[in-house]
Amino acid sequence: MHHKVLVFLFVMLFPFSSALADEAVFAGGCFWCMEADFEKLDGVSEVISGFTGGEIKNPTYKGNHEGHYEAVRVIYDPEVVSYRDLLDHYWVNIDPFDDKGQFCDKGHSYLSAIFVANDKQRRLAEASRQKVVEQFPDKKVVTPILEADTFWPIKGNESYHQDYYKKSPLRYRFYRLSCGRDSRLEEIWGKRD
Repeated sequence: MHHKVLVFLFVMLFPFSSALADEAVFAGGCFWCMEADFEKLDGVSEVISGFTGGEIKNPTYKGNHEGHYEAVRVIYDPEVVSYRDLLDHYWVNIDPFDDKGQFCDKGHSYLSAIFVANDKQRRLAEASRQKVVEQFPDKKVVTPILEADTFWPIKGNESYHQDYYKKSPLRYRFYRLSCGRDSRLEEIWGKRD
């Protein structure tokens, strides 16, 4: 079986174990885009789309996910990529000043947030947020750092959302372009590779 499939199955069966890797949870608007952005990093073995931060159990995309954020769980090898590296990558892939959502997607579920699982993640997340605040002294950084909560992976008849950018590359690219994500990111962070 392919390594990514094994890691994914392990994480789904034992979501709180870090025996194979560490994990981080980020919300940054559309989970399709966040998944694509994080999966290209060396050391990231899997990125899982889902919901977190709300009180409703078993939220669904087309059903009720009120109060939840669209988010991704990033499974990574800390020997290859650090949590600090993930944070640095996260910031340059969101608009930290948008208090209504991200890019063309508006509403609570599209807000940005960093979900921390422990004190070390909180310290690193707060330090990374402070660097962004200092980089943009005339703007208000609205991305919060929140306590990690139950992460609900997208599954069942909505599992087409997992790896959407791979399964439907033309639709994904059209969505990303028409949403203005990359042009806004370049406006904020400058041209990047």
